[in-house]
Amino acid sequence: MTSPHLFHLNELKPQDQSEGGVRTRVTRKNFPILNGMSLYKLVLHPLGVREPHWHPNADELGFCLSGKVLITFYGNENATETFLVQEGEVFLIPSGFLHHIENVSSKESTLILQFSHEEPEDFGLSAALGFQTDAVLGNTWNVSETVFKPLKRSTHPKFASLLKSPSKTAENSPNSPYKYELSNNDPLIHTEDGWARVARHDVWPMVQRQALYLLFLKNTGMREPHWHPSTAELGYVDKGKGRMSILNPSGKVDTYEMNAGDIYFIPKAYPHHIENLGKELHILIFFDAAMPGDIGYTGSVRAFSNDVLGATMNISPSFFDHLKKYKEDLFIVKRINPL
Repeated sequence: MTSPHLFHLNELKPQDQSEGGVRTRVTRKNFPILNGMSLYKLVLHPLGVREPHWHPNADELGFCLSGKVLITFYGNENATETFLVQEGEVFLIPSGFLHHIENVSSKESTLILQFSHEEPEDFGLSAALGFQTDAVLGNTWNVSETVFKPLKRSTHPKFASLLKSPSKTAENSPNSPYKYELSNNDPLIHTEDGWARVARHDVWPMVQRQALYLLFLKNTGMREPHWHPSTAELGYVDKGKGRMSILNPSGKVDTYEMNAGDIYFIPKAYPHHIENLGKELHILIFFDAAMPGDIGYTGSVRAFSNDVLGATMNISPSFFDHLKKYKEDLFIVKRINPL
């Protein structure tokens, strides 16, 4: 049974391919349930470079799955930064900032890019130069229009090219505030059954509209049933196999298995849980809020009296004495019962 919340990224043919790399885009056009977020998978070949470009309607939050890339951007108030992003690191490009992504690894570099819009727009530098006349460009740089005669023109972005030799651009912003070493930071939650590392506003002030959690579950771990009152959730399964259950407002329960390469989307405030079906489960979880809120069953259910709970579930109030009271959610719980 196909779930409207699940998308098999590995079954989608990349929409953009060139000598420099390939890009697979998951937006509302092919994953209709998306709202406020979208996700791209970008693979750059050795010496591949994503042309300088910008997104007029979305911030870009990127995570490096493998390899190493060099990023240069030019933003407001002449802000210019160049920095390396390696495996396990995350970076932010604000909406409208001109930026490039260059593979400086000897192997392919793979990035997961999340945008703060369900249909992100692109402007490439090749198109931005291409639509101007020779005379306008000559006036801009105070040279004769003939200088620009050899320039090949197009109003369509080039996507990715192949450098003839490694770029000579030096890393000049090693401590850029637009980069965060997510995988090297202590987990926010750490139990014997799993952990969660976070890149959000309280630890990375640069992010204003997005956040990223790295969730790791052992075979004994389960993400407790919960919901997010003010944010949707967009997940990418990096490794392993899991199962998701979601309750829809209609009362329909949507349960599905997800494997490496799959993407899922949970609308704001929909209750759901994640169960590990294998040895280890690694998920990149993106949110459309800088400080995603969380309400879990362990903290919230026992906030009400046994009498209220008993009347709600049509059972003796004493039944709820079996359930321990917690002052806050546990987030990750131990799976002691069969799958």
